[in-house]
Amino acid sequence: MVSERSLEVLRVIVQDYVSSREPVGSKSIVERHSFGVSAATIRNDMALLEEEELIAAPHTSSGRIPTDKGYRLFVDQLSDLRPLSAAQRHAIETFLGQSADLDDVLSRTVRLLSQLTQQVALVQYPSLTRATVKHVELVRLSTHRLLSVLITDTGRVEQRVVDTTSEVTEESVADLRTVINATLVGLGMTDAAAAAGGLADAAPPQLAGVASVVAETLVEQVLANRADKLVMAGAANLVRTEEDFTGSIFPVLEAIEEQVVLLRLFGEMATDQHGVSASIGRENASFGLGETSVLSSSYLSAGSELARVGVLGPLRMDYSNNMAAVRAVARYLSRLLGEN
Repeated sequence: MVSERSLEVLRVIVQDYVSSREPVGSKSIVERHSFGVSAATIRNDMALLEEEELIAAPHTSSGRIPTDKGYRLFVDQLSDLRPLSAAQRHAIETFLGQSADLDDVLSRTVRLLSQLTQQVALVQYPSLTRATVKHVELVRLSTHRLLSVLITDTGRVEQRVVDTTSEVTEESVADLRTVINATLVGLGMTDAAAAAGGLADAAPPQLAGVASVVAETLVEQVLANRADKLVMAGAANLVRTEEDFTGSIFPVLEAIEEQVVLLRLFGEMATDQHGVSASIGRENASFGLGETSVLSSSYLSAGSELARVGVLGPLRMDYSNNMAAVRAVARYLSRLLGEN
């Protein structure tokens, strides 16, 4: 069992080490914090924390640093999150509010979150297990080229250029657009893929050839929308904190390139009382990320589908600030996508 004072000692060790990257000793704790006890008493508390494997000495006769178990206890004991400043909240609303569509929203989200936290920012596209086709726009680009635009009710937009062997007119494009929307609108992704294959039969005979080519493209667009995807920004922040990793940082960079791995990690993270999930150190070892911490929160899309937004960085990070930033961005995303 760890006493309340020992927990407070752990808290200041985490905060001081995150701030300075220097091991923390009992003397500096007494000088910088108001415990009202001697350095010898603080050393006893630190000895207990070390016995519990919550802190460790990186070098002989040095101060102590938190272990991943110590960071975990620190995060679990957080009673509140440091609120974002008014300027930070305004930046979120202003920058994300200028987005044009879902792709732009998520691209802006990771860029902003990486700037707020100085970590790698990740955002998952909304799951489309219950998404439906909202509209298909077909645009004539030239006599033998069309643009197919698939829009889902979650706001995702998928565009493809279609080359046709026969000539297409504005009138034929309008007729085909009507057939496509009558066939696909309101269908889920799985049903839409199946229905798209029958467009050639549903179209007027003179448009069967063009409809067949467009149908193949639409099947590709629908299937592309079924795949889970991540958007990432701020990988350069890992290089700035390279000293926080033992050995080479390249295994971490390689691991975060594997979207399937990160999506699986997101899927296994449980939300805490703050509405934020934290997976720390050894908890990420099976994903090749044993020296990192991942913080995430859920956001809700217009189609009522949950997806994750979060950050990834070294164990030595400002958990309170980063968790607050992740939570604030997730809440704003839910509001923004719910309204649009």
